[in-house]
Amino acid sequence: MIRILIADDHPLIRNGLRQLISKQSDIEIACEASNAEEVFDMMKKHKIDVLILDISMPGMSGIEILDKVKQKYPSVPVLMLSALSEELYALKTLKSGASGFINKEAAPEELVKAIRKVYSGGVYVSDFLGEKLAVDFKKGTAKEPHEKLSKREFQIMCLIGSGKTVSEIANELFLNVRTISTYRARILGKLNLKNNSEITSYCMKEGFTL
Repeated sequence: MIRILIADDHPLIRNGLRQLISKQSDIEIACEASNAEEVFDMMKKHKIDVLILDISMPGMSGIEILDKVKQKYPSVPVLMLSALSEELYALKTLKSGASGFINKEAAPEELVKAIRKVYSGGVYVSDFLGEKLAVDFKKGTAKEPHEKLSKREFQIMCLIGSGKTVSEIANELFLNVRTISTYRARILGKLNLKNNSEITSYCMKEGFTL
């Protein structure tokens, strides 16, 4: 039996996943979590075979949770789940240690297939992403400017791009305003941008939202 931990802050999403997985004879939901603290608490209390983790979690982002989970539980495969663009976020999460990425709009059978794939030690990507990776590799595609950003810088860039102020971001991430301002300055420098408006325009052009 494959024991699953579902980590998503939306009860409706967790309920939908619960209904889907309940139909599988070889998969069961061991526990659920709605934030980072609950993820680590559940990981400590239960034997988990696969963690299904949403990218857009409150407070600590899914990518940050992924980092910490892989440090403490390196053998547990993590399947990232998101409504965000697979093309833009999948590679970033895979590079951070995820075993797969699946969009919330994917067909139910794809999620089940992904769970079984990562549980067996494989890496799951959709056919679309697999083809794109092959094409990019063949072309030797140059890195995009945002690929220079650290995980935290990328997260803050997306938050700025969504229209949030430095103070709002500081409150959401439990950091002080000066720290967020420092990250903002690094983002502007690495992307060769001048202000928040240009960050917003860049995020809109690339399809980044949180």
